[in-house]
This record gives sequence, structure tokens and C-alpha cells, in this order.
Amino acid sequence: MTGAGTTSPQGGGRDPQREGQSWHRPASPASTIGPWLPDGELGEALSDGLARVEARLAASVASEHAFVNEAAGHLMAAGGKRFRPLLALLAAQLGDADAPEVVDAAVVCELTHLATLYHDDVMDEASVRRGAPSANSRWTNSVAILTGDFLFARASDLLADLGPEAVRVQARTFERLVTGQLRETVGAQPGEDAVDHHLGVLADKTGSLVATSARFGASFAGAAPELVTALTAFGEEVGVAFQLSDDLIDIVSEGGVSGKRPGTDLREGIATLPVLFALAGDDPAEARLRELVAGPVVDDAEHAEALALLRSSTSLARATAVLGEYADRARNRLTAVPDGPVREALSGLCTYVVTRTS
Repeated sequence: MTGAGTTSPQGGGRDPQREGQSWHRPASPASTIGPWLPDGELGEALSDGLARVEARLAASVASEHAFVNEAAGHLMAAGGKRFRPLLALLAAQLGDADAPEVVDAAVVCELTHLATLYHDDVMDEASVRRGAPSANSRWTNSVAILTGDFLFARASDLLADLGPEAVRVQARTFERLVTGQLRETVGAQPGEDAVDHHLGVLADKTGSLVATSARFGASFAGAAPELVTALTAFGEEVGVAFQLSDDLIDIVSEGGVSGKRPGTDLREGIATLPVLFALAGDDPAEARLRELVAGPVVDDAEHAEALALLRSSTSLARATAVLGEYADRARNRLTAVPDGPVREALSGLCTYVVTRTS
């Protein structure tokens, strides 16, 4: 497995990071989120920290059983943005970034995220994830579900060494993840505004774990309590913004993102924010759009028409404005963060989530 020079304690091998032995830094960290990261000393520190996270991740997903090893490492090997551990590492720069718990806490958050992806792909009947066949399509739904459970178990094993408060925070985060998924599955209830419901789901499903990543990084580095509070709120809002930008990219991207064809959500009948605005509106200019997106758009000609209408719609413009509002709210949380490279990087992340194209 790429980047792993060891197996995990659970797999019967030694963990050099815990034993203080040498390890080999991967040639390049797996993150693809780089454009907003700073240069210079801070950039080098984050790159080094991410390399440690990557090595720890590889050790944490390893198993003495060959098939479990392959399945658990499947999505990790496909790479990814490593958004959550990067945010944890950046938040830790406001305290003792070298505190040993920081990397483990970052890994807990990424393992939790990876585990949810295995489960999400089963629920969504997805065939592709990060440009590679999803675990459920490569093997079976049962394998994908059990592999997600395996990663949750490994995250819990690391979490146990971080103390009871970390366990409590993670448990409450996991509760929100599950609640958000349940709310998304059953949909808005009678009398509930569909847009408010959707944004609440995003806060639970995405924002909560991003918030915990920032919280863990700052708290385990010993940052001041007011910084931990501010960064936790920052993480939730920038996490929602990040998911909103993902959904918009699915519409506006010509080449697709993460191996997905443009308009995948439309084909699957997933009502993201622009579609919800269209469905709730009464603009005569969007009457045809509302007709098309009332359900899954599987016909190729109708899909192309819906995508073209959505790209030029006021509903897309409204959704883009909401994305900007979340990014601005996140940036406003940074008043508690001292001026300097860390604050600049966090502010740069707010700009990145609005302007990114992949």
C-alpha cells in the first residue's frame, strides 16, 4: 500500500510513529486541495504534517487479512483532498503543532470521513468514487458496508488514546452524521422549508465533521479556549460551503469532478440547492427547468437540456450567493485568530471554496 512502511498494531506489526522510530515521508502528500495552502515555513510544516497523517492512515487501515487490507485501503489509495486532516493541522499551528495527539486526531477524522464514503456509495448506488470503481460496485454492498464499519472501528481504537472528552466529541459528531443522513433520506417534513432542511442536512452530514477536525487540531495543540470555539464554528461553516461548492461544480463543470460526469446529481434525482430553488420558485422562465428536475433526469437529451437551463438559471445564481454567504460567515469567525500566516491561510480557504473548479 502506497506510503505505508509498516502495518498497524491491530495487524500485528509495529507502529514507528508511536515507538519513535524513523519512517519515510511519502514523496508527495495525497491532498489535491493545494491551491489555497501557503508557501514558506507554514506550508512546509503542513506538508510535513500531512505526510505523517498519510503514513498513519496507511498503518491504520492495514490488516493481516489480505482482502480486508485491500478493501480498507481502496479509497485511501485513490487519494483525495484530505480536507479534514489539513484543517486540523492548520488549526494546530495556533498552539503546539508538534503535540503527538494532533496527527492521531487528524487521522481519526479522515478515517471517519472515509468510512462514511463507503456507506454513502451503498445508499446512493454509486459506481465511481474519486475516479475509481466504488467499493460496492467493485465487490458488493455487504463488503462496502462492512469495510466502512472496519474503518469506524480503527478510528475508535485511535480515539480511545485521546481521552474521554475526545470520545464524547466524536460520539456527538457521529450522531450528527447519522442524523443528517436520516434527515436526507426521509426528506423535508410537512411544513418544513425544503431549503432550510437541505442546509441543515449539510451542516450535519458535512459541517459537523469538518468542525470537529478544526476543534481537535486546535484543542490538542493546546490553543486558547476562545480559539478552539472560533475554529469549531469556522469549520462548520466552511464545511457547508465546501459541500455547496461540490454540488455547484457538479452542475457547472464541463469535465466532471472526482471521476463523476457533469450533472450526476440530476441523473440520480438528488435535489441540490440550485434545484431546490428552482422547484420552490414560480419564475415563468424556469417552468421547463422545474418540469425537468422534478425527478431523476435519465434521458440523455432531457439531461443535456436540464443542465443547460440550470447553468443559466437565476436558481444557480441564488445558490452561488448562498455559498458566498457561508464563506463570508466562516471568514468572520477569524476575528479571534491572531494576524499572521495561519489566519491568512484560513481566509484563503474561504476564498478557495467559492472559486474552486474541482
